[in-house]
Amino acid sequence: MENREIFSNLATFSPVFVRLDGRAFHALTRKYGFAKPFDDRFCKAMVGVCRSLVGESGLTPAFAYTFSDEISLYLKELPFSGRVEKIDSVAASYAASALTLILGAKEPLAFDARIVQATPESAVEYMTGRQDEAWRNHLNAYCQQALIAEGMDATAAAGQLRGMPAQELHEMMFHRGVNLAKTPAWQRRGVLVCKRGMPKEGFNPITKEHVTVMRSMVAADCELPLFTTPEGQAFLKKLICGGV
Repeated sequence: MENREIFSNLATFSPVFVRLDGRAFHALTRKYGFAKPFDDRFCKAMVGVCRSLVGESGLTPAFAYTFSDEISLYLKELPFSGRVEKIDSVAASYAASALTLILGAKEPLAFDARIVQATPESAVEYMTGRQDEAWRNHLNAYCQQALIAEGMDATAAAGQLRGMPAQELHEMMFHRGVNLAKTPAWQRRGVLVCKRGMPKEGFNPITKEHVTVMRSMVAADCELPLFTTPEGQAFLKKLICGGV
């Protein structure tokens, strides 16, 4: 029979981002009683998924960046000979399985996945853009929840906020007593997960001495710099081109 798997050998080349997005995750808020507009438990669950993807999945991403229900994985080396369908399907299914286990969910959870071709230079631009989206998501989430709390339904609230400049959204919440520049950094700027060399105390049984050795550990950074600043750009360039 003629082989009709016409996309199975479609391959890409490194580096790439694999962007994962939760499917219909608004239902999780109702199911698990997550707080609005942001819930620390859900953030920790997503960071846990990122830890698994970086440290245990076999996909070996250099790092993972997450905000809301989105995860971006940066792959400098590609598994599965760069086969797009394989990378996407394994990344999405692994993330869904990891989140299911972390939450103890009894119903199926799903992510979709897409490949974003990159270069080291465009990777800096991509990460800056995703953090900008995290900020916009943060603004909209607070403002929409404020309007709903004041009696507006979700559809009407979303319609009122659509297209509003970020400064107007910021002022809207400031007049309601919330300074969005002072909310937790993970809400505004997202969380980065990567492997870092960490000092660890050990004992050398031959020399009978206590020694300090470096061990690779998966770490989460919840206090990221603003990527549009010189500090943030230097952070990204070191992360993407030189490691952390």
